[in-house]
Amino acid sequence: MPRSAAPWAPGHGGQDLEESKESEQRKGTQHTEPGNLAGVRHIILVLSGKGGVGKSTISTELALALRHTGKKVSVSGSRRLYPLPGGAPASGACARLPQVGLLDVDLCGPSIPRMLRVQGRAVHQCDRGWLPVFVDQEQGISLMSVGFLLEKPDEAVVWRGPKKNALIKQFVSDVAWGPLDYLVVDTPPGTSDEHMAAVDALRPYGPLGALVVTTPQAVSVGDVRRELTFCRKVGLRVIGLVENMSGFVCPHCAECTHVFSRGGGEELARHTGVPFLGSVPLDPELARSLEEGRDLARGFPDSPAFPVLSSIAQRILDETPVGLR
Repeated sequence: MPRSAAPWAPGHGGQDLEESKESEQRKGTQHTEPGNLAGVRHIILVLSGKGGVGKSTISTELALALRHTGKKVSVSGSRRLYPLPGGAPASGACARLPQVGLLDVDLCGPSIPRMLRVQGRAVHQCDRGWLPVFVDQEQGISLMSVGFLLEKPDEAVVWRGPKKNALIKQFVSDVAWGPLDYLVVDTPPGTSDEHMAAVDALRPYGPLGALVVTTPQAVSVGDVRRELTFCRKVGLRVIGLVENMSGFVCPHCAECTHVFSRGGGEELARHTGVPFLGSVPLDPELARSLEEGRDLARGFPDSPAFPVLSSIAQRILDETPVGLR
């Protein structure tokens, strides 16, 4: 869909959409049809208590790692065939890697298209809604972001809460993802109406869980405590906690120096009973992969961050086995 065709894109009023959503809320109507997320098996919201902790980086790398780390999923007609030991497909079945979707609802900071080097792509429309943008040649990872709808890459999204919430709900209902094993949702920092809108819109569509990102500093850990409280209050299962920027890895000697505090994320996980999934270091190769829009697994396999991210993805895969219809 061309940018000019989006009635709620910046530069357009979006009034019709906002009014229709408010009218629908006043009437108390709810959508109960399966919709475009009917083929999604697992939904993961990536949350953080504050900005600047690398949440979008973790969301992007998690989507890539789920695709590359996952064992092949067996598919045979309409039967569900789950992976056999060692990832071998069942007899008579074809096999493929997991399909992963990435939904960027960080409306005021849509950085993921830039990280994946797909900024400037156009979003097209089909009879079921908007088609997400594929970010790899194998078409195994698809992305939808408000960044695709901006007239200019540096344009600010200056919207009030109701309009942001309406767009989040529209992204949930009107993006034609197709069958997905995982949908990773990058959310804004903090806890706000936008988070409530995302949780409420996604909840009817199947297993929903949160991956919470922090950094080692006490101020970030304190904010994440509030994020965990938010998850508890809205009934959102916490899959685990990830500590980002846990230490700087020297590109010359590979020694890790703890620039910030050490172990804050792991200690918080222990005190709250939340699974601790891993500590991702400050890695120049990870930063370079995002700057250049290159896949970490293929472009920087010796990156110190790569095994940590793969391990996080593997733990999620172990908890959520997939086998498509």
